Amino acid sequence: MQMAPQMGYDRAITVFSPDGRLFQVEYAREAVRRGTTAVGIKAKDGVAVLVDKRITSRLMEPKSIEKIFQIDSHIGAATSGLVADARVLIDRARVESQINRLVYDEPVGVEALAKKICDFKQQYTQYGGVRPFGTALLIIGAEEDRTRLFETDPSGALLEYKATGIGAGRSAVMEVFEEKYREDLEMDEAVLLGLEALYKAAEGKVEAATTEIGIIKLGDRKFYKLTEGEVAAYVERMKSNVAADKSEGDKGEA
Repeated sequence: MQMAPQMGYDRAITVFSPDGRLFQVEYAREAVRRGTTAVGIKAKDGVAVLVDKRITSRLMEPKSIEKIFQIDSHIGAATSGLVADARVLIDRARVESQINRLVYDEPVGVEALAKKICDFKQQYTQYGGVRPFGTALLIIGAEEDRTRLFETDPSGALLEYKATGIGAGRSAVMEVFEEKYREDLEMDEAVLLGLEALYKAAEGKVEAATTEIGIIKLGDRKFYKLTEGEVAAYVERMKSNVAADKSEGDKGEA
């Protein structure tokens, strides 16, 4: 009896396929690609993460869905993918952060924490009886005189960005950032650009009630989430800017 060419290679996390692939890791990445869109963007005076929370029923309480988390006073994270997996990683990050404070009496470095989480995720790609985490994190933080933005992958890979996106709308988000991102953006401009990227990824379906924004300003190096009122003000400004750009574009074509 002849077996299918790839049969068996996607069943065990520890088995490479003949062409060097780990199918379970690729399936975990697919879980992230099907998740809600999250974006991270650095400004010259801070860094922000923004998430479009997917509300599947009008009976759901939007506040019960949390996609942006505080890890330490100077570190926050946004997630996309399996919510339960993300919660486990967030809890792990918080524990690692507190351990660093207790042992060394100082805040954990943003990159050091991101690497610890990626090391933890990588372990779940190398041993039998486990599966990879089906979630990706955007980790933001501030240290000394600069801000950091890292993207973690289900494989345990770690990349630092100036602006990036994860989830279902990543392609649309990156298209906006490639065209409009500048390193000299002010914090307000960065948040508005992030919202515009979410707006394009969601095909115009962005509302304050279903949007979360977390920011860190370089001045105080403190992470905090914006209130619904503050988010609503940003959303209205973004929509006005998009409408104005569209109007100018229509005039140019005419």
